[in-house]
This record gives sequence, structure tokens and C-alpha cells, in this order.
Amino acid sequence: MKKTMARPPISSYRTARRILYAFLLMISVLPFHQAAEAARVKDIASLQGVRDNSLIGYGLVIGLNGTGDKTGTLFTVQTLSSMLNKMGITVDPNSVKVKNVAAVMVTTKLPPFVRTGSRLDVTVSSLGDASSLQGGTLLLTPLKGPDQKVYAIAQGAVSIGGFIGGQGADTSQKNHPTAGRIAAGALVEKEVLFPFEDQEKFKIVLRRQDFTTALRLSDTINSALAADGASTALARPLDAGTVELQVTEKYRGKEVALLALIESLDVMIDTPARVVVNERTGTIVMGDQVRIADVAIAHGNLTIRVRTDFQVSQPPPLAPQGAQTVVVPQGETEVIEGDSKIVLMRGGTTIGELIRGLNSIGVTPRDLISILQAIKAAGALHADLEIL
Repeated sequence: MKKTMARPPISSYRTARRILYAFLLMISVLPFHQAAEAARVKDIASLQGVRDNSLIGYGLVIGLNGTGDKTGTLFTVQTLSSMLNKMGITVDPNSVKVKNVAAVMVTTKLPPFVRTGSRLDVTVSSLGDASSLQGGTLLLTPLKGPDQKVYAIAQGAVSIGGFIGGQGADTSQKNHPTAGRIAAGALVEKEVLFPFEDQEKFKIVLRRQDFTTALRLSDTINSALAADGASTALARPLDAGTVELQVTEKYRGKEVALLALIESLDVMIDTPARVVVNERTGTIVMGDQVRIADVAIAHGNLTIRVRTDFQVSQPPPLAPQGAQTVVVPQGETEVIEGDSKIVLMRGGTTIGELIRGLNSIGVTPRDLISILQAIKAAGALHADLEIL
């Protein structure tokens, strides 16, 4: 006789199937969750010494339709007179009218690795009492750095991105007419050199200093370079904001390829627990790392309303001559005290649980600001409270 093995119950198959589906779902979701918390190196750090440089210059905008500086603006008159004298035209500064001319400050940023002949956008801002730069043209203006050397020359038509029209109280204005931009209005004349080649080491600077992130950045760089054939660790953290990268003989002359490889790496960022509060607008921004210890919160509202009604008392018929209508104010004061409620927050409460608990007792964003300050003062808020 053949022995027949007993089949397991159908419920066991269903349980095993559910466990298998749950395991596969966890495996498929976990990598995406980790990737969502990572950021590229180029988005969180920069190379030390590679930065923008500010340039500034003083110039004149001409061609305005009577919206320039007034006659009392002395530096505009002096600048215009000096410019004309250099062109061989002698004028009396006291007889110059500058209604169509405005003195301006021209600013721009000189990016790293920019070369002579490149074009830059510039911002033009009125320095005197001009009412509008609409339709004006910036004359040749040298742009200098902090070392008083000329790095660019600006000139061109000013675009304010708006308009102003009308006269007196009947005017219409869009955007800010006393400041504008000139697209590609500056021509680079001098370069800011950065010794990029033949460097023995580079320093990568984090935009937000953190020891954990700096350590993770160095480990990520070493892992990527080890996969590329590097035998030793080339990156090491110097402090919470700087990671030093050694350039070996393999990468000499290939610094661009080395840094391109590093800036595309993904690094897990560790962010501190912080609550940012703006009392002027009632805005509250909190991270998911914020935790709250055991604390009881009581919230109650007291509303006082004062209302005044004006009643008119008119003279009755056949009233004596000279009787007048009298306005009698009737005041009413109402006091409404809301029910006080107490909410208990257990230790380890997340920020989502806190918001749900406070919403249950009907707090507003401005009330929440005061509650957060009180929780921080009580020592129950495990986060930095930053008030703007």
C-alpha cells in the first residue's frame, strides 16, 4: 500500500505567501528609500578656492525721458562734466541739466574659470534721485574687484522688466523702475587664475558643517576610488566642514576627471534636529528628526469683544424750535473663554504626532509658536529652536 503524505493546510500556504510578498516588497522599497535621503557631492560641497568674485563700478545711464537725477544731485553733474571734458568738450557744471542722466552703481559676479572675452550679466541700480531707468543706456563702465583692478567692462541698454507711467497721483507702476539688468552686458577683460593643474591635494568644503556627513563623504570617496583601482585611502576628513583629497600619480594631469567622478557620488546627509519659526508670518518648518520628551500641554482661549452701536434719536413731532437729532452710542462688551484642554505627549513623540495632537485642541500656527517656545524652555524639545 502506498503511503500518502498529509498536505499542509491551505492557511499555511497563504501565510507563507504573505511573508514572501512582504519580504519582496521590503527589498524593492529599501533601495529607493535610501536613495531619496542621499545627495550628490556637487549639491552639498564645493572645492576650496573655487568661488565667485564680486565686481562693482560707477557709471552713467543716459537717454532717460526726464526721469533722471534732479539738478541738486551734485555727483551726477560732476561726473557728466568730467566725462565731457575728457572728450574735449568744456562745459560749466553749473549750467548742466541732468534730467535725462542718472548716476548708477553696476554690480556683477565673476564666476570661477571664466576667460577673457566672456560675457556676464550685470545689475544697474540708481544712486541718486532718479525716478526711473526705463529706456536708458549705460555708458562704458569699468568694473573693479576689491584689489581696485579692472576685471570687466559694462555697457548696453538697461532693461527694468516693468514700466512707470502717468503724472502726479495718477500713475501706474510695475516692478521696480530704479533698478534693472543688462543681459550679457559686461565683457571680461581680466581672468582670476586658479592653480588647478599639478595640485597635490584638494580640499572639499561642505556647505553645512557636520562631522557625520564629513566622515561619510570621505568614506564614499575612498570606496569609489578603490573601485577605480586606488590602493590607499585618498580622502580624509580634517574637521566638520573640510575633506582633504590626495592626488596620486595615477590622477596627475587628470584632475578634471577625478573631480568629475567625485562630484557625481551620492552621500547620505545627516541633518540636525531643528525647528525654524517666523513670528512675523506665522510660518513653522520642522524636520523629521525632531523629538519631544514627556510633556503636558494645556491650551485655552480668552476672547474679549467690544462692540458699539450708534442709535439716532430724532425730535418728536411738534417739538420746540431748535430741537436737534442726537446720536446715542450703545456699548456692549462680550467675554468668551474657551474650554481649556490638556494634551499629554509621551517621550519619543515625533513631530507628526505633535502636530496631530495640537490640532486636536484647535491651536493656530501663532499659538503653536508660543507652545514650541514653552516646550523648549521646559527642556522637552530635543531640537534647536531658531526664531527668525
